[in-house]
Amino acid sequence: MNQKNHYDFIILGAGGTGLAAAMYAARLGLKTLVLGATQGTELPIGGVITTTNSVENYPGFLNISGSELAKRIEQHARAYDSVTIKNERALDMKKSKGMFLIKTNKSEFAGKTILFATGTRWKKLSENVKGSREFEGKGISYCALCDAPLYKNKTVAVIGGSDTAGKDALLLAEYAKKVYIIYRGKEIHPEPINFERIKNNKKIEVVNNSEVTKIEGDDSVTSLVINNNKKIKVDGIFVAIGHTAISELAKPLGVKLNSEGEIKINHMTSETNVPGIFAAGDVTDKQFKQLITGVADGCTAAYSAYQHINKK
Repeated sequence: MNQKNHYDFIILGAGGTGLAAAMYAARLGLKTLVLGATQGTELPIGGVITTTNSVENYPGFLNISGSELAKRIEQHARAYDSVTIKNERALDMKKSKGMFLIKTNKSEFAGKTILFATGTRWKKLSENVKGSREFEGKGISYCALCDAPLYKNKTVAVIGGSDTAGKDALLLAEYAKKVYIIYRGKEIHPEPINFERIKNNKKIEVVNNSEVTKIEGDDSVTSLVINNNKKIKVDGIFVAIGHTAISELAKPLGVKLNSEGEIKINHMTSETNVPGIFAAGDVTDKQFKQLITGVADGCTAAYSAYQHINKK
């Protein structure tokens, strides 16, 4: 392998967490590679935060779009000559002679240390929901920021009860004439400030204790059916029911995962159980997951990698 493809620190994932880790690693003098393409997502560099219309909880910015915030973090990482960002996807990884060897869809690299900042992929509706696969891309969407403008003066539904679901509904209400939030639990649970905004928005109607059992349509979605056999006419459906950790490459290396497939880490150091392998951000078993916590853990991982390399 060409020596130029040898790195001190290889980061899988170019979301905010991975980019912040790269910036910090560069400041510590580590030759760093970021592999930006992650299997199971089609997100641009910057990751999930790029799909958020308005970020109000990142220090230093009262309000900033997710795409702009991601762009600034990326620019900061690229400001260092020792950081290389490649839009390549890791396909296989193994350890040999004290190095981690990574094969991508285009080339091969070797790293002294590895950071999993691979994040998550959107959970899809159950296959038991009739029409859930048939209408993907034909009225079923997972990105409100991407597709909200397509539903101006139309009726849409958001499936889910999280803060993400709430923010999606608020964004959609800027375009649609009516927005339903369909949630299987007793009450949706967005952040309190967003909950109040939802309550005060006349376009948004919350339908609790309800699960979607069927999606109907012709060439595209025309309605959905919930478990009390009530039919709701909609032009589009936005799914916000959570995420699944992208950790498939970690397990063969002996990295411990929890029952949810999240990488188990030392929350003080971002270390996994395998020396030289670190993890940060949404892919980990950390309970509270926000961009700011992922960025912090990514920077911690970079410092821990620096210590691991220099401990001799």
